[in-house]
Amino acid sequence: MSEKKERVPGGDRILADRRAAKRRKMWQTSKIAMATALAAAFAFLFLLPIVLTITNSFMASSEISANYGSVFATDANGGKVYIAEKVNLKFIPDMVSFSQYGTVLFKSPDYLLKFWNSVILAGPIVVFQLLVASLASYGFTRYRGRIREIIFFAYIILMLMPYQVTLVPNYLVSDFLNLLDTNWAIWLPGIFSPFAVFLLTKFMRRIPDSVMEAAQIDGAGEWQIYRRICMPLCKGALYSAAILVFIDYWNMVEQPLILLSDPQTHPLSVFLSKINAGEIGLAFAVATIYMVPSLLIFLYGEEYLVDGITYQGGIKG
Repeated sequence: MSEKKERVPGGDRILADRRAAKRRKMWQTSKIAMATALAAAFAFLFLLPIVLTITNSFMASSEISANYGSVFATDANGGKVYIAEKVNLKFIPDMVSFSQYGTVLFKSPDYLLKFWNSVILAGPIVVFQLLVASLASYGFTRYRGRIREIIFFAYIILMLMPYQVTLVPNYLVSDFLNLLDTNWAIWLPGIFSPFAVFLLTKFMRRIPDSVMEAAQIDGAGEWQIYRRICMPLCKGALYSAAILVFIDYWNMVEQPLILLSDPQTHPLSVFLSKINAGEIGLAFAVATIYMVPSLLIFLYGEEYLVDGITYQGGIKG
């Protein structure tokens, strides 16, 4: 006698729900896989110029000229010529050569001089802009009012303006103060730039007022609240601002060209913007060396950069 299987009440529905859940999980997994593949493709495209620069810096001058000479060729009048032949992009040199680095680091001290010019120009701007911005941001956070909101709104308007708009006023003010052809013409506009003030103010205003009020009840003064409460809580925002400000002024070109007439005082970024046919190989080596500080700072402070931008305020446990 054949046994009949007992049907569990709602068994078909449970089985259908399990199949639907399995399909949803497979669809979510496929979406994640497609998004990952798309992100990997974009990352590859973005990293391609960096990889090309690094690998080509180990090529000999003759090989670089043979591959890219037509890109920088000029006519008798010094103008650009039409590229009739296909440019050969090579990622692996035929023979590894360190001659470009030898020229940059040992044979020609001008490149190292320009490198240190970049450090001298960008370093003080980062340090003192963060100092000024942290003090100004604390003032905007602690003391609210119509006048201060108007000043803060003016900061935002100035931040939205590209540097090319304020370049002429900066030139006129530097000329009036006899600061042209000095580092102060670069330092002062950079130190009082509104970007870090905006970033730190928005971050400090997310700190609960109860924290500062509790410190005041315990007898802390304004300086103690600024130094022992706001600055430790804003460490992520400070790192974020430092990284972004450094990268911005490390790559500056317009300011030195307009405000510094002596080529010996120009940073290395100006040289990279004036590549000619005879310096293609050196440009690859110089660009590789020039990328190192930015990459190290970004890799070291990547966690702080993301934390400073996405942190929603409050105290972490």
